[in-house]
Amino acid sequence: MWLLYEDEVEGWRLRQELLARQWLAEQNFKAEKHRVVLLPDSGGGMACAAAGLGKRQGELSLWHAAGLAERLPARRFRLAQEFGAAEATQLALGFAYGAYRFDRYRSCKNELATLEPPSNADMAYVANAAESLRMARDWINTPAGDFGPAQLAAAARQIAARHQAGFKEWVGPDLLAANFPAIHAVGRASSEAPRLVELRWTPPGGEAYPSVTLIGKGVCFDSGGLDIKPSFGMALMKKDMGGAAVALALAHLLMSAKIRAQLRVLVPAVENAISGNAYRPGDVLATRKGLTVEVGNTDAEGRLILCDALAFADAEHPALIIDFATLTGAARVALGPELPALFGNEERVVQNLARAAAAEHDPLWPMPLWAGYDDELASKIADLNNVASSTYAGAIFAALFLKRFVTESPWVHIDLYAWNSKDRPGRGVGGEAQALRGVYRYLVERFGIA
Repeated sequence: MWLLYEDEVEGWRLRQELLARQWLAEQNFKAEKHRVVLLPDSGGGMACAAAGLGKRQGELSLWHAAGLAERLPARRFRLAQEFGAAEATQLALGFAYGAYRFDRYRSCKNELATLEPPSNADMAYVANAAESLRMARDWINTPAGDFGPAQLAAAARQIAARHQAGFKEWVGPDLLAANFPAIHAVGRASSEAPRLVELRWTPPGGEAYPSVTLIGKGVCFDSGGLDIKPSFGMALMKKDMGGAAVALALAHLLMSAKIRAQLRVLVPAVENAISGNAYRPGDVLATRKGLTVEVGNTDAEGRLILCDALAFADAEHPALIIDFATLTGAARVALGPELPALFGNEERVVQNLARAAAAEHDPLWPMPLWAGYDDELASKIADLNNVASSTYAGAIFAALFLKRFVTESPWVHIDLYAWNSKDRPGRGVGGEAQALRGVYRYLVERFGIA
């Protein structure tokens, strides 16, 4: 398989046999991005394939190859050209990414094209990254009826077992006994008990390594609670555990690479449901931090479960806390579905993370923790409200709420969508592990791997 830029396709075409040149002319192949043409041999079979890379703009990324598997016949291909190691790795990962299908509920499963690994690609990374991305996308795509808090915890337990990591969970009343009252309050109305999952992993000989804590919002379904969402607002709420999916899949990738850091993962897993004991608008909730929160809206539940997890993480003073959450529609209004919003309490960390994510073609967009809005979270009867009185800057208000619960540690908050909302080559509508690759690259650059 040839991969060609638009500015080199004509010279390549002229070097082909007469039959191939005529065929390419008939097909009007100009190496447009994602365009694929199959070239016949003299016997009427397939001699090779040519795929377009579009205009030459910087380095190749996985997105140049993601659309190929669905456009090629179910054969095994090898690259006809040599690429640098970094680009070969990206192309191999892109091919694997584009071959993903969520077919758990389908009776018919189609075979797809495969790619022979380029000799200089980092195939250990490709295999682990492809598996991590598939895990996260599978979890996000699975309906809530088959992937509730218990199933999310079971997935975390399996990840822990694969890497000999410590695993612990607090379930139902255990949350109150262990002082996680906000997590319990949000999830208590569901028939599936709320829980907090914890993984701990130290690489061999890494007892002196710095520690990193990943936190993922695990709302397995969000009805909105008593401030119930309209039906169209609930349609995608199986993906409201996308932050937890990314955190767990990222942990798998980091442990597979043997990052030089002690890793801790916290996942508060709940269903925001409605029943007679559901928490109510106007209730005042206790939190692990000791701050009291007036509930201005039960549909702002993600920040309530995260605040207990953040306080728990902050108490150990790790080198870095990163939380992932499908937290606000306001972030999507501001940036759209493809750009997760990035907040943090250390500017240097935010800028370095944004740079690393951009280099990995997994962008994050820095947003301000604007202190001037902090008083919008005031409550007349509690320490703060879980929503602001203003209808503006909702993503910033949510981040400012979370910031109250991290006072001792460097912290980053990523407000992501976790979903592809339109079909693109290699990226069909469905779950998306946004920020996973970008954060991985940043952490590997900062801490190193074995």
